[in-house]
Amino acid sequence: MESTSETLIKLAAEYNNLKYFTTDPIIFPRYFSEKLIQGESSLQDVEIAGILSAHLAWGKRELIVRDCNRMFDEMKWQPYSYIMAGDFKSDSVSLHRSIKWSDFAKICENLRQFYLNNESLECFSPSYIRLNIYGCRDNPNAANKKIHMFRRWMVRNDGIVDLGLWRKISPADLIIPLDTHVHRSSINLGITKRNVSDYKTAVEITEYLRKVFPDDPCLGDFSLFAFTATIGKKNGYF
Repeated sequence: MESTSETLIKLAAEYNNLKYFTTDPIIFPRYFSEKLIQGESSLQDVEIAGILSAHLAWGKRELIVRDCNRMFDEMKWQPYSYIMAGDFKSDSVSLHRSIKWSDFAKICENLRQFYLNNESLECFSPSYIRLNIYGCRDNPNAANKKIHMFRRWMVRNDGIVDLGLWRKISPADLIIPLDTHVHRSSINLGITKRNVSDYKTAVEITEYLRKVFPDDPCLGDFSLFAFTATIGKKNGYF
């Protein structure tokens, strides 16, 4: 029987593959990242696309992608120009699930204020992004799944799925983006016994993954995604 580490390594090798992420919200910052390489967009376009796509990343994938498309249509697929123009759609109509266009507008204004004085989000902490970009109350116990997913996208640099545009942060220092599926997979694999999806659990899972993938613990995010999609469902864990 395979050890947990062997299972994680095998799953990461197979599922760190773009073909499994064609309907994942990462496709939106990837789109602008590819345009950046061609000289047709900016780092700010990629960051804004990542921040906003990550904010909508909860629920069914197809609905996330549908609503992200609606959002970028509103921005005419020029996120940085849209943000800096300051004329945001803001009403009580749903953009995605309980997120309204008025919520979107608040984040856009926070981004506008940020980019008036800064060139990149790279050197700013998850707690800064939570408080000053997403406009959420500070909570040291929060797992901050959306923010750590955004940071994974921007930092990991193996050239496969993630973008690797931020080079001042080491992949070794990332924290796993902890959602319900990652948490349950980690419990079923014996990685954690904690039942609360909080920062402490995210760190505990990350520390375990760091033993398996020493320089790149969030490579294990692909393993846990794969476990959810394959073994976990087959064995009735989900």
